[in-house]
Amino acid sequence: MKNPYESELKALKRAGRYRERHIRDDTLMDAASNDYLGLAHNKELHLRACETLSLYSDHAPKASMLVNGYHPIHAAFESALCEANGFEAGIVMGSGFNANIGLIEALVRKGDVLLMDEEYHASGVAGARMCEGSVQFFPHNDSIALKELLKQAHGKRTIIAVEGIYSMGGDLVPREIIELAIEHESILILDEAHSSGVIGESLMGILDHYEIVPTPLMIKMGTLGKAYGSFGAYVLSSTHISEYLLNRAKNVIYATAPSLYDTALAHHALDYIQTHTQRLRDQIKRRKTIVRETLGIESAGLIIPIEIGDNREVMRLQEWLKNEMGIHVGAIRQPTVKKAILRLIARLDIDEVLLRQACERLTQIWVK
Repeated sequence: MKNPYESELKALKRAGRYRERHIRDDTLMDAASNDYLGLAHNKELHLRACETLSLYSDHAPKASMLVNGYHPIHAAFESALCEANGFEAGIVMGSGFNANIGLIEALVRKGDVLLMDEEYHASGVAGARMCEGSVQFFPHNDSIALKELLKQAHGKRTIIAVEGIYSMGGDLVPREIIELAIEHESILILDEAHSSGVIGESLMGILDHYEIVPTPLMIKMGTLGKAYGSFGAYVLSSTHISEYLLNRAKNVIYATAPSLYDTALAHHALDYIQTHTQRLRDQIKRRKTIVRETLGIESAGLIIPIEIGDNREVMRLQEWLKNEMGIHVGAIRQPTVKKAILRLIARLDIDEVLLRQACERLTQIWVK
């Protein structure tokens, strides 16, 4: 059997769902990546992270956190995240995908019930398939449907999993869903990959946005490879849940601890966000205004989805925008989304004049 997956690859190509890697073109305007605040280009943060690393004799974690890999750099960042977000304890992890799988697989035990939004990230769905408890998906952002499921849930524990801002639609989880979790004393997992650093008075995410104080049953998962311009993830919770995860989460127990450089870089990014909050909020607001005025889209954050509906057409339009305007936007196809979309990220690194021009051109394409 020379090419065992040949038929599957041919089927993907026929459906317009075949994926390839391309080395990125830095001459294009980046309106595709999740570097929301443009911090991945901030050389000062890079230099500060290198300076932090130079204070220690080693520059790599060397082992699992539970063996010999828990470093002062990890501990300092966890402490800063807890203080900034109002949680008792934190654990830095390898990536958002890694964190979601480990978190959900560990928390949902036999006899438990997991209620997950149908548009939750693929990493959470993968974790749900690995867990021992009962899993039910509820219609996207439907608090009424969730309320009915909560009435029917009779598990040992009930866990609800939602996102602060959804990665493809760019919409917020309704406040009512968070309040339902509190009312029913359910464990609430908030995936803040796309909301942390983007919304809230202090830019700390969905709880900050709604001015809700974290409870002992809330868990915040955030990534460092998006607004924080680094790589990795973190999970914030009560001391009790954090202690449990350290003893049950396989992605913590059996994996080398996260990169020291990336953790130090993210810590300096957090400091930057906290010391430049108002300026960043103003820049985010201006870009949301441009999107509303040109595309007529009210965006919760900086994710702007433009529905095209056809897998091949969305790829053609992406290429056209690169060639004609020097803009790189995301071309997201099934099964990631129900209908193919162009996904524009209104990053703070994009000049406002260029962003307006790009949105005006996208409007013409969208209408056509």
